[in-house]
Amino acid sequence: MVVVLRTVSELRRWRDAQPGEVAFVPTMGYLHDGHLSLLHEARRRVPGDRGVVALSIFVNPTQFGPREDLDRYPRDEAGDLAKAEACGVDVAFCPTDPHELYPSRTTWVNVEQLDRHLCGASRPGHFRGVCTVVCKLLTLMRPSASLFGEKDYQQLAIIRRMHADLFLPGEIVGMPIVREPDGLALSSRNANLGAQPRRDALAIPRFFDEVRRRFADGERDAQRLIEGAEAALAPGRVDYVELVDAAELAPIEHVRAPALCAAAVFFGNVRLIDNAVLVP
Repeated sequence: MVVVLRTVSELRRWRDAQPGEVAFVPTMGYLHDGHLSLLHEARRRVPGDRGVVALSIFVNPTQFGPREDLDRYPRDEAGDLAKAEACGVDVAFCPTDPHELYPSRTTWVNVEQLDRHLCGASRPGHFRGVCTVVCKLLTLMRPSASLFGEKDYQQLAIIRRMHADLFLPGEIVGMPIVREPDGLALSSRNANLGAQPRRDALAIPRFFDEVRRRFADGERDAQRLIEGAEAALAPGRVDYVELVDAAELAPIEHVRAPALCAAAVFFGNVRLIDNAVLVP
């Protein structure tokens, strides 16, 4: 049975009583196989005789903009806890009141530079909300390892920078993107796609397959690698398609070092992201 904690004080008491390691997976819930891969890896890293696996389920309001999908974000706590138990999770921190994590809503964590492009440019304030909640969770959990998916590549890069700069506990572990059999990257937001937008969204993995093919054929010019993106991703509405340096997330003209091709595309009112790392 997964122990469910609702308040910061409950979490602190629980953490102080743990003699062993804590492997931690922070989520916004509506767990899919991508999340479950993180939980399985957490359990592998910290067997039951060495410590515990902790999960957080919190739809963080501060990382959503005023016209974004906070109210539409899918939720299923009971289903999430059942999946977590099947993965060997020991405890879940599930605050129901945002005031638990934002008592004053006046203190923020912001990582500069890495948020200038990609999602940081199109969602102002998003990563301030992400960094603030993750910093709080890592401080409370004091994990030996925290696991994140690489689908949110920019988020992972920013969290790694924050983790290093603020001397936060444990190790940050990135895990590969998990995909549907037809290639679509798993996302909780996929549940909000209707039948036709779900079919249309397959343009995203097809586009990245084409980028990889061009790269494998020797193309290194950034513009030519992503040429035709708008047409390839139709009928989706492109938020951005960019090729950036994989370390600093700054735009590049030519691929001479590991690079990231990333895209965000709307299908209906559902915004999906995906990426491919290109290593010369």
